Amino acid sequence: QVQLVESGGGLVQAGGSLRLSCAASGRTFSSPPMGWFRQAPGKEREFVAAIRWIGGSTYYTNSVKGRFTISRDNAKNTVYLQMNSLKPEDTAVYYCSALKGSIYAPVPFGSWGQGTQVTVSS
Repeated sequence: QVQLVESGGGLVQAGGSLRLSCAASGRTFSSPPMGWFRQAPGKEREFVAAIRWIGGSTYYTNSVKGRFTISRDNAKNTVYLQMNSLKPEDTAVYYCSALKGSIYAPVPFGSWGQGTQVTVSS
């Protein structure tokens, strides 16, 4: 079973940048793709970005395209989310998760870590 630990959140002004990390332990060669999700206060958790360990194909929700970049370091078993041009509406707790099926129809396995808080001030 894959265990995930998110880090890298913080407080940043609008227009700023942050890089989130998701360290995965217990990963095997056949591990499922990975995704980032976020949950803002009073809202449901939503998909942000996904990536395959092998090949590195990526997929983003429309609201972050061109601003966020998901990447992975296979040697470190770590997935990153580089967030640029941050907006106040990006404020949320960010979580990573292994995904069922395709990155283009991202469904999390549902076992969540503690997440990392991102706060963007205007």
